Amino acid sequence: MNMRQLETTDIFRGAFILCMGGHLREVRFTGGNRQTATFAFTGPDLDRHDRDYMNGRARVNPLQLKESLNRLRDILFERLREERRYDSDRARENRGRENRC
Repeated sequence: MNMRQLETTDIFRGAFILCMGGHLREVRFTGGNRQTATFAFTGPDLDRHDRDYMNGRARVNPLQLKESLNRLRDILFERLREERRYDSDRARENRGRENRC
């Protein structure tokens, strides 16, 4: 069994990897105003599954793919909400410091 890591910004590719037994390790954001999410996966045979996906030979249960896609979207939007809360809390703290002069 070949274990490896895979990173992608393609949410459909990530959903397929989840369907094939991949484990979502983390979601990272890069960029400024227009952020890009990178999904990092670990698991068995990721290289084979990724090759099948990229070559158009991938086979998957469509309902399972839809559920995996929804799961990734839920995780993505939750992380974005957390970042916005953090940013607004930090901005609120900074406003309080500016008014203390």
